[in-house]
Amino acid sequence: MLLSRFPMRCFCSSTVFLNPRPWLFVGLGNPGDKFTGTRHNVGFELVDAFAKSQGISMDSFHCKAIFGKGFVNGVPVFLAKPQTYMNLSGESCGPLASYYKLPLNRVLVFHDDMDLPCGVLRLHPKGNHGSHNGLKSVIYHFRGNREFPRLRIGIGRPPGQMDPKAFLLQKFNARAQGRIDAALQEGVVALEQVLSKGLTESARCFNKEQKYKHIRLQTMPV
Repeated sequence: MLLSRFPMRCFCSSTVFLNPRPWLFVGLGNPGDKFTGTRHNVGFELVDAFAKSQGISMDSFHCKAIFGKGFVNGVPVFLAKPQTYMNLSGESCGPLASYYKLPLNRVLVFHDDMDLPCGVLRLHPKGNHGSHNGLKSVIYHFRGNREFPRLRIGIGRPPGQMDPKAFLLQKFNARAQGRIDAALQEGVVALEQVLSKGLTESARCFNKEQKYKHIRLQTMPV
């Protein structure tokens, strides 16, 4: 069984590291040009935005992912975009966490979320998969452990009776893209705060700001 290849100690929720402890940021999406700019790929876009802001090159391939690494204010950061297709994302995330012997509370996953209005973000220390197939795969390859942080990127709900699968694979219209572009920059700032202040304090402040944004945007069309 694939999971037996990864030592159990790599999938606990805490372990001992010398400071500064490294982080792994993983954005979920689908590989290939035809998926670029689609709603399901906003996790990839946030990785790219963060890498660009920090001057980190995404120029290598590791554990089935486009990969980059660097330091942000002295903190080691690994960035990954799994190339397994969304529904198999865990095939990359599991081996990456194991390879670097990271506790899961240092693996932050970015993903699209239809339960949030387009352009609204949320930062959580853990949670369920919420019927997101990429998260289901990640949890499976983390041996069922759900105690890893995630940054949810709101893409809104499909209009009318539109098939959710078709909605996910559509590109944003101009108004929605504007919201996503702004959200990605907010996400970059939030990630910088995570690295400097830690997840708990960063999430408390960030989610408070996003709560008001949620109230403002939830009734506005895109």
